[in-house]
Amino acid sequence: MILHLIQTSATQDNALSTCLSLVRATDSILLMGDGVNCLLSPAWQAQLQVCKLFALADDVTARGLTALIPVGVLPQLTLINYDEFVAQTLSYQKVITW
Repeated sequence: MILHLIQTSATQDNALSTCLSLVRATDSILLMGDGVNCLLSPAWQAQLQVCKLFALADDVTARGLTALIPVGVLPQLTLINYDEFVAQTLSYQKVITW
């Protein structure tokens, strides 16, 4: 069980695409910083359905994306706060930051 932290925009580097090529069904992805921008892309939405998905609520809100994320498209997406972020990092065997 690995928690993959994606911090950068998928349009700026290949962190998300590389992560998705290695992720397993038991892993989770946590989007933070500019990494949350991929939630608006239908292409990334389709690829992100392979595992459990988290996003930092503050980062989603700060970028004005809360109302723009299509409801029901990513049913496995959970918006979390910083306390929940810390709890998630402690509940996985390994945490990888991309």
